[in-house]
Amino acid sequence: MLNYDLHCHSTVSDGTLTPGELVARAAGRGVTLLALTDHDDTDGLAEARSAAAQHGIEFVNGVEVSVTWRKHTVHVVGLGIDPTHPQLAQGLATVRSGRGARAEKMAEALARAGIGGALEGAYRHASNPNMIGRTHFARFLVESGQCRDVKSVFNRFLAQGKTGYVPHEWASLADAVSWIRRSGGMAVLAHPGRYMSGRGGMGSKSMRELLAEFVAHGGDGLEIVTGSHTPAQYAEFARYATEFGLLASCGSDFHGPEESYRDLGRLPDLPLGCKPIWQNWPAAHVCKVA
Repeated sequence: MLNYDLHCHSTVSDGTLTPGELVARAAGRGVTLLALTDHDDTDGLAEARSAAAQHGIEFVNGVEVSVTWRKHTVHVVGLGIDPTHPQLAQGLATVRSGRGARAEKMAEALARAGIGGALEGAYRHASNPNMIGRTHFARFLVESGQCRDVKSVFNRFLAQGKTGYVPHEWASLADAVSWIRRSGGMAVLAHPGRYMSGRGGMGSKSMRELLAEFVAHGGDGLEIVTGSHTPAQYAEFARYATEFGLLASCGSDFHGPEESYRDLGRLPDLPLGCKPIWQNWPAAHVCKVA
């Protein structure tokens, strides 16, 4: 039985489990192939790869690159990357460099709304301070009693148009795909349903334009089954994948036991007719079980 999870996060970015703990949880829930895809950072891959060997599951090097496209923030997952490739490593370092300044602006915005101490509080929740982000602020706001859970914080304070949201210029779509492809990986547009929801979300016309640009830049796949998608969206984005000739990917987007839409190892199958991203993977993509 295939039980693949190609999108999840550790404490290296904004997850709550270390890379080793994450792999152990995945193995315990029957995952047979796992990709760690921390935001804009690959420092957890060596630990995760070692843990995967110990637990007898296959492992794929991954990353999730933050992208700005027409004022929308979108994410591109890289699968089968070489984390030591100079162009990828330098590109990710550039993306990370703006996170501290954005965090200060977010704290200032929250302070104006009467919520003090947010910067220090967010950094307490960031195991990797170079990766400070909205999720760390959300955990502080839950801790301080502003909201009952992380999802509520995003809806009330941190989503686009809300009090603590601060726009930021991330990598370009062209650069993100190029870094991934040049490092030997495959580029997947992550959780597309998220870009079509909420205030300022894309319509179908913009989604098609995004996908057309993604393909033109060399994009390989579309995340069809993911934690935040509904069953209806599985079918919807399977149709988009067919329309644009994209391979289908799946991933929980797991961040932690209390914060995720789906747990590791609990994804449904891809819809019938989808061509999976792994169907023609070169052997170098997968770290095999010894």
